[in-house]
Amino acid sequence: MNPIDKTLFHILQRCGLIAILRGVQPQEVVGIGKVLYDAGLRIIEVPLNSPEPLASIRALRDALPGDCLVGAGTVLTPEACPQVAAAGGQIVVMPHSDAQVIRAARAAGMACAPGVATLTEAFAALAAGANMLKLFPAEALPPHVLKAWRAVISPPIALVPVGGIVPDLIGTYAAVGASGFGLGSALYRPGDTAADVAPRAAAFVAAWHKAYGTARSPGS
Repeated sequence: MNPIDKTLFHILQRCGLIAILRGVQPQEVVGIGKVLYDAGLRIIEVPLNSPEPLASIRALRDALPGDCLVGAGTVLTPEACPQVAAAGGQIVVMPHSDAQVIRAARAAGMACAPGVATLTEAFAALAAGANMLKLFPAEALPPHVLKAWRAVISPPIALVPVGGIVPDLIGTYAAVGASGFGLGSALYRPGDTAADVAPRAAAFVAAWHKAYGTARSPGS
């Protein structure tokens, strides 16, 4: 297990909530990032269809402590991966499962979470080097589907529902083996301030600790 994989593993043990800051502006991202970090989140994703995403990734990486992973979401091409890495990114999150993108992310020294919606996609992504699986969209993959997946994809492989996640869903997915959650518009919407995000982050972290406690094994 390389250093970035170890970091991801330990973060998921403590708090597997991933902040998705779609639409965030570089001039506001550090304030929001610090609020998220103070709340307990340790993975922050800036989707590449945000304004100046690489500038935001660099700003977060320079501002936040080393125990927080910063990276890019909505990564669609292999060519984007070295650009993300050069900006300080440590994790690539994808809406799809493209083996070329996964391999490019891993070759650049980053963790990679492709989006998967079937077991066929999931196993192909793992074979390509993925070290976290984004179950997307979670609205189409309810808890009973994740439970079925866990019968054949055992921990410590991380299964992370993304899409429509709100605090009330954390416990339901936790009970069937979710390792973490991607938090989108229920946490941050374009134009939100750090003050807007702070109580939402606190509610998600409270839901996480209610479901998992303060430490546990991914997928347990």
